[in-house]
Amino acid sequence: MDMTLETCRKFVEVLASNAPAPGGGGAAALVGAIGTALGNMVGSLTVGKKKYAGVEAEIVALKERCDALQTELLDQVEADDKGFVPLAKAYGIPKDDPNRAAILEEATITACAVPMHIMELCCQAIECIDVFAAKGSRLAVSDAGCGAVCCKAALQAASLNVFINTKSLQNREAAEEMNAKANEMLDKYCAMADRIFRDVRANF
Repeated sequence: MDMTLETCRKFVEVLASNAPAPGGGGAAALVGAIGTALGNMVGSLTVGKKKYAGVEAEIVALKERCDALQTELLDQVEADDKGFVPLAKAYGIPKDDPNRAAILEEATITACAVPMHIMELCCQAIECIDVFAAKGSRLAVSDAGCGAVCCKAALQAASLNVFINTKSLQNREAAEEMNAKANEMLDKYCAMADRIFRDVRANF
């Protein structure tokens, strides 16, 4: 079931239950989509205003990019669910099955893929929000700050869904490669989101 087609209340209700999905990855994707949309709203309130005519083309292009990011982040809610299914099944394989270790390893790598992609999408969203905050309507700059905070939270949440899986990988080279990529994104884009927040906060 695609939980993004349910009401917000239903999503939260299922999230709080013992259902295997949505979980942290799906929640991160949704929060990332919301954060991206908040930045996009600043763009919507900027386009068509004479005061911002000089940056309109750039803002319009950013809005198109964010439209795509929002859609892709929402798609990751269901993708995360499907990515977890093989891992859940692998844990159910009897421990004396000679194929268990190989199946579990492959399923764990699969389970890392979606949260890693969510991280990448959140990084792109934060880059867009940085421009919306700097060049968009001053009347909506607080929403750009809110968007940055949400995308940072989504980025961090998704990273935990990477790290919990890489910890159990037998292929430590692959695990460390994914960890390094995730940490690089965290270092760069959490700092960027924090700076956006500080810059926006300085307006008040």
